[in-house]
Amino acid sequence: QVQLVESGGGLVQAGGSLRLSCAVSGSVGSIKSMGWFRQAPGKQREWVAFVNWADVVNCADAVKGRFTIVRDSAKNSMYLQMNSLKSEDTAVYYCAATSLYRPTVVAGNWNYWGQGTQVTVSS
Repeated sequence: QVQLVESGGGLVQAGGSLRLSCAVSGSVGSIKSMGWFRQAPGKQREWVAFVNWADVVNCADAVKGRFTIVRDSAKNSMYLQMNSLKSEDTAVYYCAATSLYRPTVVAGNWNYWGQGTQVTVSS
């Protein structure tokens, strides 16, 4: 089993920054790719960014140029640096992990999930 624990969410003004962290424990060797998803009230969970086993990253168009995903395998951790935040970035952010070498943007293909951390951007 794999456990994921997010931290770093909070309230920030538009234009500000936040850094989310995800700590990984358990059977970390089974994880090949990690990512971030988010879910706003009344909306479906959407993919934000992922980093695969080769440290190749990909970000959704809505956050490209503003968000950066980083994986630190030595610390069994992953981070999401969020800059130039907008009110539409307000959501619960979830850390996710998968055994897939080539992850997809479909939430159903991810094996493990954290409990989520709230990010609220005030305009």
